Amino acid sequence: MNGTLRVLAAGDHFVLPSLITSAVGQELRDHQCDVDVRELTLGWPLEPFGPVAEVTEASDAEDELIEALSDDREVLVTQMAPVTERVLDASPSLRLVVVCRGGPVNVNLEAAKSRDVRVCFSPGRNAAATAEFTVALMLAALRRIPQAHDLLARQGSWQGATYYTYEHSGLELEDLPVGLVGYGAVGSRVARVLCAFGARVMVYDPYVHGEIHGLRLSSLDELLTRSQVITLHARLTPETRGLIGARELALLPPGAVVVNAARGPLLDEDALCDALESGHLSAAALDTYEREPLPADSRLLGLTERVVLTPHLGGASRATAEKAASIAAGEVGRWARGEPLAHSLR
Repeated sequence: MNGTLRVLAAGDHFVLPSLITSAVGQELRDHQCDVDVRELTLGWPLEPFGPVAEVTEASDAEDELIEALSDDREVLVTQMAPVTERVLDASPSLRLVVVCRGGPVNVNLEAAKSRDVRVCFSPGRNAAATAEFTVALMLAALRRIPQAHDLLARQGSWQGATYYTYEHSGLELEDLPVGLVGYGAVGSRVARVLCAFGARVMVYDPYVHGEIHGLRLSSLDELLTRSQVITLHARLTPETRGLIGARELALLPPGAVVVNAARGPLLDEDALCDALESGHLSAAALDTYEREPLPADSRLLGLTERVVLTPHLGGASRATAEKAASIAAGEVGRWARGEPLAHSLR
């Protein structure tokens, strides 16, 4: 491609527009074209779904995006911009959309395809961050770190020292049977870390073949009955929605711990609360929820002595934002050079 490549870096407060601009400039530094990058900062949505039904997990900035694309931008790089049919209709020069996340959930894919707009995404950008966060959640739940911190730092109480009794003390990872439901980019990293701790790692994932870190089990039920801790790493699909419900939780041994930093709807929250309230589960650590933000009347908020709750922060590291911008810029470079795209839907 010769001439001027007109790019819109529609970033936000996490994947900064400046990160996108820098990564695109680095990727195309030796390319025979000028790169005109316009920056736009979008707000982060408070709700998990976009302003219209056709896209999800998007900002509400349709009008702002249309105005920013109006000067014949050919390429859009973004994390949260709502690429709706209306936006595409108003942007006839747009030829490539690159989303700085694991899937283009904020893009109307049918509308893009019908207008010959290529759509790419950035898989793997937060795998390391989410894996580390998962292990941190696990340790926090096993050793009751947030509860002890709250008693001492916020309440000025030494009562957390009661955790230094046999009855109330936590579990350690060494020799602990830990079951992983899913063994993708995140799950495989968690397995390696847990093996380093000396945990007895078991894995259930019917879609993964080849060598794994840990013992492969052929059924979810077997994994559950043998695991003192389970951590979820499956993709959310119609098949996996509600994968862990009351029946599955009942298969866990008494005192088991559940960790979920993947997708909230993998886990039946009411069933989880029932199991925690009955004492069948000793603890849970969650970063994702069936509804986000977590509703004020959630039963989980009444179980803080047993649960660790964080607001969907698993992938929130600076390296994640930098990797996302770099992966997206790589796609822009391949498109500009006429090379096959690495993470395109077609």
